[in-house]
Amino acid sequence: MTVLMKSICVIGSLNLDIVAAVERFPQPGETLTADGYSVFFGGKGGNQAIALGRLGARVKMAGKVGDDIHGHDYIRHLRMNGVDVSGISVEKGAATGTAMIWVDRQGENQIVVSAGANGLLQPSDIDAMWEELVHSDIFLFQLEIPIGTVAYAVKRLKQAGKTIVLDPAPASLLPDAIFRYIDYMTPNETEIRYYAGRQERYVYQLKEAAGSLLRKGVGTIVAKAGEEGAYWIREAEMTHIEAFPVQAVDTTGAGDSFNAGFAYALASGLDVEDAVRIGNAVGALSVRQVGAQSAMPTREELERFLETHQRGITL
Repeated sequence: MTVLMKSICVIGSLNLDIVAAVERFPQPGETLTADGYSVFFGGKGGNQAIALGRLGARVKMAGKVGDDIHGHDYIRHLRMNGVDVSGISVEKGAATGTAMIWVDRQGENQIVVSAGANGLLQPSDIDAMWEELVHSDIFLFQLEIPIGTVAYAVKRLKQAGKTIVLDPAPASLLPDAIFRYIDYMTPNETEIRYYAGRQERYVYQLKEAAGSLLRKGVGTIVAKAGEEGAYWIREAEMTHIEAFPVQAVDTTGAGDSFNAGFAYALASGLDVEDAVRIGNAVGALSVRQVGAQSAMPTREELERFLETHQRGITL
């Protein structure tokens, strides 16, 4: 295993996920009894940081939690999974971000998110933690914190010579000025449709949507395609990287796992094509059991998986 030469920082959301199993979704004004519920640590930022920590990356998390038991527990949880938590601040008087998720017997879900402390992360917070941030080399962003804060941080960090990876999830309207500061943008099928403004089949609109984003200044598009693997697009070149065949049990957090694997490979010095393959592998490993963070693989599990599938990638 090559020693990682670059360090990674995730700037994003930290949520408590409350997942209730229901027979069906309630009608307006109706009360249903859940079959049971579970509580997990989540949020796209936290998921990506945990996945990187489990892989053995040098990773820091930057974000906000509330001054409640959930926030303090989340900080301990990150630390136990190898994540540097020096970029996390505790917001007094605020609640930790919470996602309330109903899942029916067909596996469909409905989600209501209360941003809590995540919504209070401001550009001034980026300035306040700047001396901590500049020690990292690769930065991962998502869109579960204020867009203005993402835009400010992306611009300032890129101007400082850092590598920027943006997972545009959930799909949101972005200022055009942000795109020129993004090295890698990692949309899934839903997000490509959003940014393309069209509803045709994914592969038909992919190159067109990617071309639009590239013309705005994005360096490389890495499009996640689930069972079909992923595509990476740069200028006129579009390359398809096949998925690893696995029996999916729970796809929650698979996209976050992909991003973590992709960034981990970049930090290890691999080229984009192999980094996408590593992203596919980490994503595949994460869907083989129930849960998002609990299903994320360790570095040893990833190495064994790559060996078994003989894809010729050496970390």
